[in-house]
Amino acid sequence: MKLDVYYIDAFADNVFAGNPAAVIFSDLNDEVIMQKIAAENNLSETAFINQKNGINHIRWFSPTTEVNLCGHATLASGYVYFNFLNQNENKITFSSASGDLVVQNKDTFLELDFPKDKFTEVDYISQVEDSIGIKPIKTYLGEINLFAEIESEDDIKNVKPDFDKLINLDGQGLIISSKSEQFDFVSRYFCPKYGINEDPVTGSAHTTLIPYWADKLNKSSMTAKQISNRGGILYCTNLDERVLIGGKAVLYMKGVIEIT
Repeated sequence: MKLDVYYIDAFADNVFAGNPAAVIFSDLNDEVIMQKIAAENNLSETAFINQKNGINHIRWFSPTTEVNLCGHATLASGYVYFNFLNQNENKITFSSASGDLVVQNKDTFLELDFPKDKFTEVDYISQVEDSIGIKPIKTYLGEINLFAEIESEDDIKNVKPDFDKLINLDGQGLIISSKSEQFDFVSRYFCPKYGINEDPVTGSAHTTLIPYWADKLNKSSMTAKQISNRGGILYCTNLDERVLIGGKAVLYMKGVIEIT
């Protein structure tokens, strides 16, 4: 079996930045093989797209498990589709465990149309402080992640998490975020439960961050940066029930996986 694989740096305008994802368009549906390929790739996510009966079924696997929603690998999948599979199209809809997800080619960047997270305030102040060494202002639990607002961008940059403690927090991972002088807000995301100590740029985390900061800043359109070592810029729009998450992407490598 041979599978074309694309390595894409998502939320980046040059290689070695943003969040790398592997993208495979094929009729593969063996979950065991998918998980082994994702572990071998050892990227935060590998996206598998099965184009069956005119529907683009997308699934995402971290090195250790399948995940229900991944923004950067969906953006990467859109990039592969528009640039290598169908250059005449500017829109693709993926069917996923989180519903239909749309990627639109806006010429200068790609834009994800994702469902908005629903989150409630919870008192995990002390647990988060114990895990990251900085006391958050407030904490919230969403449908996927735990989220903590932090006082300043410098605090976000200087956080040195205890990943053994982070694993014991509720939620898939921990989002930390603050206001920013250069951008509307900045963030970082930690997900050791899924084999990802720190994710470079996390589209799915912005389904929480966009409505939160839109309400806090009284803005519907914002520019954000995830300030990991690789870093990435996201163009954010808050809608009634959805969020739009824009970003650039570039090809790092194309290859062939051979499984005998």
